[in-house]
Amino acid sequence: MSNYSGVFIFSEQVDGNIHKVSYELINKGKELSDTLNEPLVVGILGSEGIDVQELIKRGADKVYYLKNKKFEVPNIMAYKDALFDLIDEISPKICLFGATSFGRSLAPRVAVKLETGLTADCTGLEIDKEDASLVQIRPAFSENILAHIKTDTFPQCATVRYKEFSEAPRNPDREGEVIEREYKFDRDYSLDVVEKLHEQSIDITEAPVIISGGRGLDTHDDFETLQELADLLGGEIGASRDIVEEGFISKEYQVGYSGNRVKPKLYIACGISGAPQHIAGMQDSEVIIAINSDPSAPIFEVADYGIVGDWKEVVRSLIDKLKPAS
Repeated sequence: MSNYSGVFIFSEQVDGNIHKVSYELINKGKELSDTLNEPLVVGILGSEGIDVQELIKRGADKVYYLKNKKFEVPNIMAYKDALFDLIDEISPKICLFGATSFGRSLAPRVAVKLETGLTADCTGLEIDKEDASLVQIRPAFSENILAHIKTDTFPQCATVRYKEFSEAPRNPDREGEVIEREYKFDRDYSLDVVEKLHEQSIDITEAPVIISGGRGLDTHDDFETLQELADLLGGEIGASRDIVEEGFISKEYQVGYSGNRVKPKLYIACGISGAPQHIAGMQDSEVIIAINSDPSAPIFEVADYGIVGDWKEVVRSLIDKLKPAS
């Protein structure tokens, strides 16, 4: 453990823009690094033109900016190799990744190459006062308990749920060190498939409106109805865990503790009963509308407006009202 020092954060970027989860990680990472009295280091991979000084203004002591055209798309293998080299060089005690779709795929691959452990989807992080190791806190047993986990290998790695912590405040006068490097690969990476997936990728966490479906949906086609309403409202569709596990829609759209935590201006829950893990992922939405045929459904307890009835009839009525007159 004496060979490791500092807290390292992987800063995700999308099309050259720093993902907001990075600022949440910096906020928590700064708390951890201050407790340890060790530096907070951020690593970001991308092409030219990323405003990495923003990471310093938010609290990073040092930023490593690795540049390569291959980082313009989320190529897991390219990112994994480059991050391993960087982490292996600086030997941080703690490594944090955002639990975004990309972060959840990247972090375990980096951890395996580092031959260390990884705790996924953490909702809390603390420093143990006795041995200065990281305590990783995450829900377990169907969200019924909070598990406190310590790994005995270093660096101690964890993914942290997006929108679990507030963003680090910005200090325009703050200064720090930025190290920019051209990263050279010793192997070739095929980007064709990655670029196609990048074009199709979905991030519902930034959607201003989300129309979600649950067990009340009968077929895959029901999501087309939700999508029609979402398009009219300028939003995205979402789903509860059970409907994702049944294969109706991919995990990118899942809302809840084990999916995405969302805070849209408007959240419409269609045929969702309101399991605790789902509610935990959307209860901070500004306005929640629940549509369910069961008047005793738990979702109504967190809803601002509740409609007891067939969700298909209600949504179809909304669509008819919102459609421009022909």
